[in-house]
Amino acid sequence: MLRLYNTLTRKKENFVPIDEKRVTMYSCGPTVYNFAHIGNLRTYVFTDLLRRVLKYDGFKLKGVMNITDVGHLLSDGDEGEDKMETASRKQGKSPEEIAAFYTAAFLTDLKRLNIGLPEILAKATDHIGDMLEYVGVLVEKGYAYQTADAVYFDISKFPEYGKLSRLKLDDQIAGARVKVNESKRNPADFALWKIAEPNHIMKWDSPYGKGYPGWHIECSAMSRKYLGEVFDIHTGGVDHIPVHHENEIAQNEARAGKKTVNYWLHGEFMCVDGGKMSKSLGNTYTIDNLVERGYRPLAFRYFCLNAHYRKKLNFTFESMDAAQTAYLRLLDLLYKHKNSSAEISPDTLNVYTEKFNAAIDDDLNAPLALGILWTMLKEPFSRKIYETALVFDRVLGLGLDKPEPLKEEKTEQAEVPQEVAALVLERIEARKNRDWAKSDELREKIDALGFKVIDSKDGCRVEKK
Repeated sequence: MLRLYNTLTRKKENFVPIDEKRVTMYSCGPTVYNFAHIGNLRTYVFTDLLRRVLKYDGFKLKGVMNITDVGHLLSDGDEGEDKMETASRKQGKSPEEIAAFYTAAFLTDLKRLNIGLPEILAKATDHIGDMLEYVGVLVEKGYAYQTADAVYFDISKFPEYGKLSRLKLDDQIAGARVKVNESKRNPADFALWKIAEPNHIMKWDSPYGKGYPGWHIECSAMSRKYLGEVFDIHTGGVDHIPVHHENEIAQNEARAGKKTVNYWLHGEFMCVDGGKMSKSLGNTYTIDNLVERGYRPLAFRYFCLNAHYRKKLNFTFESMDAAQTAYLRLLDLLYKHKNSSAEISPDTLNVYTEKFNAAIDDDLNAPLALGILWTMLKEPFSRKIYETALVFDRVLGLGLDKPEPLKEEKTEQAEVPQEVAALVLERIEARKNRDWAKSDELREKIDALGFKVIDSKDGCRVEKK
């Protein structure tokens, strides 16, 4: 039985879909004003892992992902310019050109990371009519009101506001995210439809005046259109919990009068060198950046799968080195298993399969599942091991159907055994925690295995002695 951690209830629950044969799922997609960075892409690796596990467990899927090409303002407090307009002015291109370019770049990144597309990709600008219809219903029901600058959702009319983030309404109102706007009934009320300034590029006619939708309404309108009033799963990053997803719940349940999403799943942040990753801080990296440094995109996917999706993941180039080394070693072992004619007991394979299935069904425990795969690969070389690994790869998505011998990889990393790579990762963690004694101890173990660690201001590298 698949068990998933539901952010709404703060516990693991048995997954029971509305339709026993089909799962309905909405995933928050990108705002296509810039390249997706590796922190963004970690969330999509998590979503892809969930989709793969559901398919592996025999479910059919109807998944929807939005492409936000209008309505996402610079501030969560409905302040600032639309992100698409900002990119348009900076780059001297139309919002449509910006959206088309960065959507194509995003889809290319997904393909390189072996992330499958959902059944429906929905562009916000293709659904303005659906959003206006949704706003109209909320106004009619008394949940929304119009001011000179926008149509706002009145959170005082929705007593359960804050139930996803567990933030009290008073805390929301006093929070730094919310700026004073005298036209609002409550400081934390959020925009459903913004009235456009004369120089605003992206605007549409509406009963409330020329304008454009708020960010949150697009997901409510499109999920309802394609998945119905109530659906199974909603995914996104943890940064969506306190504002975007909280507002979605308010909109959805105000209209429907009942719970509309049964399971909320969120992927944790990726950090850089132990700190926050952010475009504004200038410490983000793209898949192109990693490729330029010699990393394989699927080595980055492997790196992501080594941490549970609900745990923070710290990105450093040392840890990326170790991940690529391990990934290449994995392909090498599979190559050897593939080209062996030796037999192995079916019972042995069944034990590994049962353990793997139990791991992925326990809230998508990919790190444990990878560990089981590595243990299986230590068995005597056998093509049956390789074939079983391919079954596991339906979940892992690591391209294990293309194994290769290590000698074909012309990098020093390829010569580093898995045992040494694991010690290097452990040493990186020890140094991050300033456990210098542990760091020295691990250096000695690496040295005893015939390798040396060279530290520098750019990180560390491993060489054969």
